Amino acid sequence: MEATPPSLAPLDRRFVTVLRWRSAIVALAIVAVAGMAEAILYDRGLPNGLAGVPALAIALWIVLVAPPRRFAHWGFALDDRELHVAHGWLTRVHTIVPIGRVQHIDLTQGPIERVCRIATLVLHTAGTDHSLVSVPGLAREQAEAVRDRIRRAIESSPW
Repeated sequence: MEATPPSLAPLDRRFVTVLRWRSAIVALAIVAVAGMAEAILYDRGLPNGLAGVPALAIALWIVLVAPPRRFAHWGFALDDRELHVAHGWLTRVHTIVPIGRVQHIDLTQGPIERVCRIATLVLHTAGTDHSLVSVPGLAREQAEAVRDRIRRAIESSPW
């Protein structure tokens, strides 16, 4: 009899803001390159907007539409034995980390995450391939609680 996978909890909603800020940095680079392309095209006598309009459309998509869609396809669950992390739409990845394989745990926060009070939980597991599992977009308090729960489970395990 196969066990049913646990229900996955969504990430903290503030993670959408983090994704938008990260995307805005990429969009800014795209628009800057398009601006340079517009100058070159203008010097060659071509009409305005050939590079700028598509770049602006892409930038708006990247900042406004893509982040909530990416956010919607993330989830995680923690039970007494394992951590489940799932993400992706086209290629769905569901990673199961047995608690007994965790060697150490990190919490990371970049500047945008600190402002939004979001953290990424990073588990380092035994093994070489796929030995690093990340759960981004957790509220700092939630990430600390998950980290502490995993640490207690490791300390009480018979290994």
